[in-house]
Formats: sequence, structure tokens, C-alpha cells
Amino acid sequence: MAGIDGYEATLKILLIGNSNVGKSSLLLRFTDDSFLPQDDIAATIGVDFKVQDMLFEGKKYKLTIWDTAGHERFRTLTSSYYRGAQGVILVYDVSNRETFDQLENWFDELRTYCRNKDVVKMIVGNKVDKEEQRVISRREAEAYARKSHTLFLECSAKTRYGVKEAFEELVKKIIETPSLWQKRPSPSNNIDLTRPKDDGKQDDGCNC
Repeated sequence: MAGIDGYEATLKILLIGNSNVGKSSLLLRFTDDSFLPQDDIAATIGVDFKVQDMLFEGKKYKLTIWDTAGHERFRTLTSSYYRGAQGVILVYDVSNRETFDQLENWFDELRTYCRNKDVVKMIVGNKVDKEEQRVISRREAEAYARKSHTLFLECSAKTRYGVKEAFEELVKKIIETPSLWQKRPSPSNNIDLTRPKDDGKQDDGCNC
């Protein structure tokens, strides 16, 4: 049942990855359908975020999308923002090998700060408009995503290609995982007869 504000749920999504992979550009393209050249976008310091509505199967969801700094000197400012995240998009630049190789470090950080095993992860290869400078093939990236058990898409914030689809696929997967966003009934007065008495899982009361 939707809340009094008309939203079925509020979903928190993080964008992580190295500096200059286009995280801010992806966010700007998805929320405002605009694009600024890389030289006109200042590096994110700490964290930035935007709010976007999304309709899914006739229900309205509020997305709070957090754009985190990629530079090492800002990392201590952003670790707390993993708390409560339902979805994480790991971004690399298809024309920059280092940004792809660094994904493993981002996964390490994700495992360190986000304790919810159900959090939905997606790898996004940005800047496919730079096809002539591509150094990471789609096949290589798909293989890495399969090994990492994550969703995968390529896109271009500059041309719009794949941007909307990436966010829609991530949100769809989150919604299909009710444990990430549905509020659990209060144990004080309600007894859930559909839930096993002991499912063997520990719950620390934190989504992430």
C-alpha cells in the first residue's frame, strides 16, 4: 500500500567508481536529460544527490540517487552513504583500462561498508560513444559481471544510449527483492503466519 505521499517506497541508489568515468553525467542525463562536457563538470567533492520519480507497474517510487566522489582523498566522507542503499551502480569508462581494473577495489569497498547481501549491484560501462578509443570489450565486461554476480549494461551519458534502461533495470530488480524495501510488520502485536518460525537468518535491523 502506498504511503500518504503517494509513493510505494523510497529507494536509495549509489553511483560509485573512479573519477572522470561519468557518474555525474549519468545522473544528470537520467534526472534532467541534459549533458555537460567533462570539462564543464566539477569533480564531485564528497557526495551529491538528486531525486527522481519512477513509475513501475502503475506504482510510483521515489529514487534518491547519490553520486559519490571517486577521488581517494574524499573516500572517508562517503563510506557512511552505503548505509541503507538498495542498489549500487559501479561505473567504468570503456576507453580507460584503469577504471575497469579498479572495479575490484570498488567491490571491496562495497563489501566493507554495505552488509546487506541482497543489495542489487550493476556494472555500467559508460562512454560507448568513444567506440574508436574503446579498450574494454563488451565481452570482457560481461564475463566480469557474470563472475561478480551483477547486472551489466553499457551506455553513453552523451548520447543517452542505455542510460534510462540501466536505471530502470536496476530499480526493477530492487522491486523484485521485497526484503530490500518493504517495511516489516511490528513484532509487538502482529503475528505473521506466513513466515516460518525460524528461518535461520540474522537481522541486525539495518538495510545495509
